[in-house]
Amino acid sequence: MKSLRNRIVALLILAIVTVVTLATFVASRVLQPPSTDVRLATVVAQMRMGTALLSSSRDSALRAGVLLRDAPPSGERDDLLSSALAQTLESTGIFGETVVTKQSRSNEAAAGVQLANKEWLYAVVPNHGPPPDGWFVLAGWMVLIVMGSTAVSIFAASKITGPLELLQSAAGRIGSDGVLPHIPETGAGEVRATAQALNRLSARLRSAMESRMRLVAAAGHDLRTPMTRMRLRAEFVVDDEEREKWLADLEELDSIADSAIRLVREEVAAESASDSVQLHNLISEIVGEMRQLGLKVHPGAVEPIPVRGTPLALKRAIRNLVINAATHGGGATVTLRQDQAGAAVITISDNGPGIPAELLSQVFEPFFRVDMARRKTVPGAGLGLAIAKEIIERFGGTIEIANGHPKGLVQTIRLERRDEVGAL
Repeated sequence: MKSLRNRIVALLILAIVTVVTLATFVASRVLQPPSTDVRLATVVAQMRMGTALLSSSRDSALRAGVLLRDAPPSGERDDLLSSALAQTLESTGIFGETVVTKQSRSNEAAAGVQLANKEWLYAVVPNHGPPPDGWFVLAGWMVLIVMGSTAVSIFAASKITGPLELLQSAAGRIGSDGVLPHIPETGAGEVRATAQALNRLSARLRSAMESRMRLVAAAGHDLRTPMTRMRLRAEFVVDDEEREKWLADLEELDSIADSAIRLVREEVAAESASDSVQLHNLISEIVGEMRQLGLKVHPGAVEPIPVRGTPLALKRAIRNLVINAATHGGGATVTLRQDQAGAAVITISDNGPGIPAELLSQVFEPFFRVDMARRKTVPGAGLGLAIAKEIIERFGGTIEIANGHPKGLVQTIRLERRDEVGAL
């Protein structure tokens, strides 16, 4: 019942049933049986006509349809109608015992008055009430109303929520680049309008992202030329200490420009994720490379698990995370296991100071630094985590960073398992 479609269906059914119930109630009030006097007027007219015919000719009266019996009408006596009929007949000059009875099964009523010769003159009492099975008819009527209103409500709700379902479907198919796939512009007018609006939005998003990528790439590339000139000029600085400061700043600028270009390449890369990569081999290579560079990296428990992706991209992402842990955490431990859902889980933990809880949500932002003072002591442009996140999410994975206990930082990567023989 939490979905909008179910709520609309329930609301429409309630509205239709309420309106029909009210209409049925009003109709029952308007079409209720006439009063007792109106009902007995027909009986009195029959009996007056019968007595008139009997007074002139008994045979003619019988041929005309006058009913005469030796006993009163059978059935359950209706005291109220019997008393009212007797009073009405007496006012017209017809005297005698009066009986009105009704049949419990057929709900039919008959009236009789005893004449002077002890015979009973019969008359039919018109029945203006509901049929005997009236409640069953009403119940069937309401069941048909509910069934019909349910069908109409479901159809109407489907039409109303069609554009919303289109939005939900489109949102679920958003690619790793944040762009919506093309949506067929077919169906009802509202659905076509929604699809057209989403397609225009997707085109604008794609254009804006491509423009941003070109701008960042062009800026990073164009910075290379003035930085090269500045590096050459710095070589002619006489003061050794001042020259080293100039060269260090230029090296940092060059690292930032190079990292920005790599980030752009990762975001616009169209590498196929159809390969199957053996993560345990990849992690072994990364650990070996980091040790050759003098970083404290230790392999933990590593299981042979294949995942979908491309070797070069995944290696770049995991290497960035390992370098981050080894550089800022004084060493890193890398483990690989399979969780209950069958996904590969890479855990990179360190023994560093961790990250303040209020800054954990910002760690994947480009150029983010926990402590800006580290820019002078720790190399890097602050794009390693952003590049790693871009690569991992492109292959349908997730990455999380949390503080360890009692200290340190824990980086957790989850990637979809793939059981094909990979290239690595």
